[in-house]
Amino acid sequence: MANSTALNSNITQVSVDSNKNAETVKTALIIVLVICICFFLYFLTIILCVYFTTAHIRENTRYVLFVHLLINDTLYLFLGSSLVVLNVYLINLPVPLCIVLLTLSLTSFLVTPYNLAVMALERYVAICYPLRHAELCTTQRSHAAIAIIWTVGFMSCVADFIALSVTVETKYFSLNAVCGRAMFIKTPVQNTMRSMTLILSFTMVGLIIVYTYIRIMLIARKLGSNKSSASKAGKTVMFHAFQLLLCMTAFTSHFTETYLKDYFAFLQITNFLLFTCLPRFLSPFIYGIRDEVFRKYIIKWHSSAITLE
Repeated sequence: MANSTALNSNITQVSVDSNKNAETVKTALIIVLVICICFFLYFLTIILCVYFTTAHIRENTRYVLFVHLLINDTLYLFLGSSLVVLNVYLINLPVPLCIVLLTLSLTSFLVTPYNLAVMALERYVAICYPLRHAELCTTQRSHAAIAIIWTVGFMSCVADFIALSVTVETKYFSLNAVCGRAMFIKTPVQNTMRSMTLILSFTMVGLIIVYTYIRIMLIARKLGSNKSSASKAGKTVMFHAFQLLLCMTAFTSHFTETYLKDYFAFLQITNFLLFTCLPRFLSPFIYGIRDEVFRKYIIKWHSSAITLE
């Protein structure tokens, strides 16, 4: 009897220690996520200050699209982080609020690759049709392109909501639940529609980026200079392709969270950090640090800010 009591006591102690370790790891991952987002916001603030205080940058289509990308990524990071934390701690929210959060999250997720495609097309026009660049790539047209991007991204969510309204009973919208993709997906048809939307979106964006990269690099090869604007544009498009590739790895999170969640703790947070946040953390560096125009003004603005302090 004494041995049995000791064994039960040991099992209880191991369970308590395991729960404590799990809470520690959970807290550590969330802290890492918050720190990464804070660094992202720091660079975002500097870039936005440069953008809104420099007239000729604000009128450049290339930078209009870039700043929109950063603002959209910020929106997605806040929404995605909130949803991950709500899922990790199993916090219930009203279904209508969850649907709004999920709609904004999915739309902003799709807007990122669409924006990358438009940015690649802008570089393509600038290098392959330089005489028509000022005519084709105006600030007004960039705003119209942004509106189209959001409309296309929002359409799949509208289709999901219509399918959900037909599938579930009215009382479903008065319930409380943990926010997740299962909120929208109630039938195999919806799951197929969602998968097809993501696959077609990323395939089309990938083809656009590959095509523009090849055309730009052919121009750079004709010019025969590694320092030419065509060569730099080709490298920029290549970075866009790398971002897109990282965005596409987010697809793996659905499968890993479905089949490996019993083997790896906190898989959802890890997937979110590696496959969702990382591509968006790269954006400030592609233009903010690498771009000569932005880098010059960032250094100037940062020096002025330090002097004022």
